[in-house]
Amino acid sequence: MTTKTILEVKNLCKDYEDDQVLNNISFQVAEGEFTAIMGPSGSGKSTLLYNISGMDRPTSGAVVLCGKEISKLPDGQMSAVRLNQMGFVFQHSHLLKNLSIRDNIVLPGFKAGTQSRERVNQNAAALMKKTGITNIADHDIKKVSGGQLQRAAICRALINNPDILFGDEPTGALNSNTTREVMDIINAINAEGTTVIIVTHDIKVAARASNVIYLIDGNIKDKLELGKFQDDVQTQSLREKRLGEWLESQGF
Repeated sequence: MTTKTILEVKNLCKDYEDDQVLNNISFQVAEGEFTAIMGPSGSGKSTLLYNISGMDRPTSGAVVLCGKEISKLPDGQMSAVRLNQMGFVFQHSHLLKNLSIRDNIVLPGFKAGTQSRERVNQNAAALMKKTGITNIADHDIKKVSGGQLQRAAICRALINNPDILFGDEPTGALNSNTTREVMDIINAINAEGTTVIIVTHDIKVAARASNVIYLIDGNIKDKLELGKFQDDVQTQSLREKRLGEWLESQGF
C-alpha cells in the first residue's frame, strides 16, 4: 500500500533582515504520521512550524499541503486553509476569557460555516467526552486546571476535522502526569488517522512520535525513525532510551 504524502516542504528559507533562520529545509510528512521537531534553543524549530503552517511566510521555497502549494496564497485564502484544514495547540491554551470552555471549542466551527451549528455542537460534545472534560463544559476558563485547558485547546483544534494537527510545545507548561495524559490524547488522535507535527524539547514527548527531525542552526541535521507508538511502559522506555542516545550523538 502506497503512503500518501500530506505535507511537502521544498527548499524552505526564512530570513529576518540579514539573519537567515531557516536554510533550504526540505522534508515530507506522510498522511497519518506523527513527526516531532527537536533541536537546541535558537535552532529555528518554532519558525519552521510557523512557516509550514501558514502562520508566517517563507522568504523562499514552497509548502505543499494535500497537493496544493499554500505558501504564496493570499492572506484570506491562507486563513481559510488554517481554519478548515489545520488545528493548532500551543504551550498556553489561548482560550478566550469571556467564553466558556464549550463556547471556546465551538467558535472555530461556527466561524468556518461548513457544518450546521447543531453538527458543530455534536462534534464538540463528542470531543469533550473523548478528552474527559464534559463536566467542565460550562465552566469559566479561569476556574479549571492547566491540563483541562489543554484538553479544551485540543478539542478546539479538532472541531473542524483538520487534515493536520500542529503543536508548539503543547506540554511545555504542564507537569509530568498531565503531560502524559495530554500526550495519550494526542497519540489516540494520531492513531485514528490525524497527522501530527509538534515542536518539543521533551524526550518523553518526542519518543511518542513515529519520527523525529533534528534541527540545528536552521538546517535539518538528521532524522530518526521510531515507528508507530505503542502504549506500553517497557516499549516507551526503550524508545526514550534510543531517542536519548541519538540526541546525544547530535550534540543535544
